[in-house]
Amino acid sequence: MHPGIIGAIIGGVCGIAGGLIGTYFSVKNTSGPQERKFMIQASAITWIGVLLFLVLMFALPSPFRYLLWIPYGIVLFLAIAAGNRIQRRIRQQELQ
Repeated sequence: MHPGIIGAIIGGVCGIAGGLIGTYFSVKNTSGPQERKFMIQASAITWIGVLLFLVLMFALPSPFRYLLWIPYGIVLFLAIAAGNRIQRRIRQQELQ
């Protein structure tokens, strides 16, 4: 088997394993039921978004697939900022 294919398989498996571990601990380290529910929803949306991005990266022709990184980066940044803000608000509400 070609070394590039082996590297791609190992990299993909490590990426998915890292995502699963990160998702597990993000949900496990919540402090209440509302925060846990939010984290599960946010994780599901993130997994769907990343899978959609990967499908489009493989499906689109060469010049357009590279342009996907622009909206992906912007949406990822905004989603992380909004998610952190929402999680902080939920955590404060649950402490009261």
